[in-house]
Amino acid sequence: MLKLEVRPQPSRWWSYASPLLALALTLVIGVVLFVALDKDPVRGLQMFFWEPIKTPYAWGELMVKATPLLLIGLGLAVCFRSNVWNIGAEGQFVMGAIFAGGVALTAGPSTGSWMVVAVLLAGLLGGMFWAATTALLRDRFNANEILVSLMLVYVAVQVLNYLVYGPWKDPQGFNFPQTKTFESAAQMPRLFDGMRANIGVVIALAAAALGWLYLFRTHSGYAQQVGGLAPMAARYAGFSSRRALWIALLVSGGAAGVAGALEVAGPIGQLTPHVPAGYGFAAIIVAFVGRLHPVGIVFSALLMSMFYIGGELAQSRLGLPKAITGVFQGLLLFALLACDTLIAYRIKWRR
Repeated sequence: MLKLEVRPQPSRWWSYASPLLALALTLVIGVVLFVALDKDPVRGLQMFFWEPIKTPYAWGELMVKATPLLLIGLGLAVCFRSNVWNIGAEGQFVMGAIFAGGVALTAGPSTGSWMVVAVLLAGLLGGMFWAATTALLRDRFNANEILVSLMLVYVAVQVLNYLVYGPWKDPQGFNFPQTKTFESAAQMPRLFDGMRANIGVVIALAAAALGWLYLFRTHSGYAQQVGGLAPMAARYAGFSSRRALWIALLVSGGAAGVAGALEVAGPIGQLTPHVPAGYGFAAIIVAFVGRLHPVGIVFSALLMSMFYIGGELAQSRLGLPKAITGVFQGLLLFALLACDTLIAYRIKWRR
């Protein structure tokens, strides 16, 4: 029979091969799922893995989806490597969008291009403010950051709903719950004509490079990782656990806030109740599929954005439910958790 045997040392080869095997298992289970739904599996997989990349315009849309996932995933990687479990990045994303939207609404037809910088800074401060709430409660009252950050997501959503249904509602918007469309000076400049991809792509890639430098080339990043792997050793070395907590949450919240600013001042162009798109929760999968490494997170963000676009195409072209996107995301996560077993264990055949 088959048994799991503990390896003398964790397998470095399987640490890289596990995500690839998880993706392959996701494809196999996806085929079974399409057959069970009486849909052509080849056509279904085409929606997820070919349609999002077959044209330059499709690549632009892929970048639009990948940008918030990449930014939030990078921030979460710092948190998780520090053993700080920030599950509420969605709330920090929404609060960053609110702060950025509030600044963008002050722009007029004669406002200069400096407004873009102000919008991004507002989003950064909004996300950091919301993450700092979690850090304060954990630091002063030893509250569980998982529960606090998660519950604050719903508070942020209700604040957004209050604003778009109330004081920030567009009086010329035919009673729809939305703000007025932001002036062009407050919207993110696009990279190419005819595409929605904007400077957020450049910002996200720069953030990935800075994240790699911070984690693997700075003393502070080293301290964060030591605190996550061995808290007692970090304390013995003189690394402050309080400082690590605040840095992790502020970096994560700031990254999510910038992602929210890029979303509302980019493809959306206004605040609506549909700003919470689940990016903050999907980015948790992105971070772990990318092995909490900035380079890996770049590729996993692209993969997850393919799932988002593929799910939308599957709804419109194949008549599948909206939940198909979440199904593929969940399949990938569970397959990865199962395959990660092979890092510490090996399968042995015993008579």
